[in-house]
Amino acid sequence: MTSSATLIPLIVEAWTQLQAQQPLVQCITNSVAANYAANVLLAAGASPAMIDNPWEAESFTSIAAALSINLGTPTTEQMQAMQISAQTAQRTNTPWVLDPVGYGSILKWRSAMVDELLQYAPTVIRGNASEISALAGSQSQSKGVDSTLASIDVYNSARVLLAQTQCVAISGEADFILSKEWDAVIQVNGGSFLQPKVTATGCALGALIAAYSAISSPSISALAAHVHFAIAGKLAFEQAQSLGQFNVAFLDNIQQLNADSIQQYTDIEVIKS
Repeated sequence: MTSSATLIPLIVEAWTQLQAQQPLVQCITNSVAANYAANVLLAAGASPAMIDNPWEAESFTSIAAALSINLGTPTTEQMQAMQISAQTAQRTNTPWVLDPVGYGSILKWRSAMVDELLQYAPTVIRGNASEISALAGSQSQSKGVDSTLASIDVYNSARVLLAQTQCVAISGEADFILSKEWDAVIQVNGGSFLQPKVTATGCALGALIAAYSAISSPSISALAAHVHFAIAGKLAFEQAQSLGQFNVAFLDNIQQLNADSIQQYTDIEVIKS
């Protein structure tokens, strides 16, 4: 039976392998998040490449260790690249993460693309509670791309998405990882209320899940990335309470994570197994 005691050593091993392998992660992400996501990946030990044009998408996805697709500020060319890269990832068994930013009835163009991308079997679907709720077919109201729902209220309805992916990751005040592999839901606690006030933290989290997915199973990848962020956010807030200083401290703690801090600060609970 899956338990926090059995999962923490797996998170440590995933982090260790991330440092050792430094996987190449292709990110097709939004203009707001690209720089921040790249810096988070570098700090965590991965190698980011922001290749998002349709002329290079197939060839680059073929050599990447993982792919992250984020629908934050899509352009026509990015949309074409997303289709090509997702299709290539499925063909080459390259793990990939889908972040359906802003999914819902208002932003129909991107939402239709998300629906289309689901046919290429994303390894992990990651989003905030409003996005995941809408994608799962529930009714929700979203203020722009910010969640207006609590993650704890969404994870039951999100189970339907496990028909199309191996793992669903819902970020919020507490994070929830829905694992097809374990038939379980894992709650991840920690972090800081300041994290959502830093632009692109959620988008960077999706990229970090992709990095971990290059070296571990889908469920461990999502869990390890969320724990990585939760510990970094918790420690950063202990060091700095103003937003600008917190942002710097957060990135520092992403880089400074180690096996000891994972074992000491990981706060997870298997709430259904």
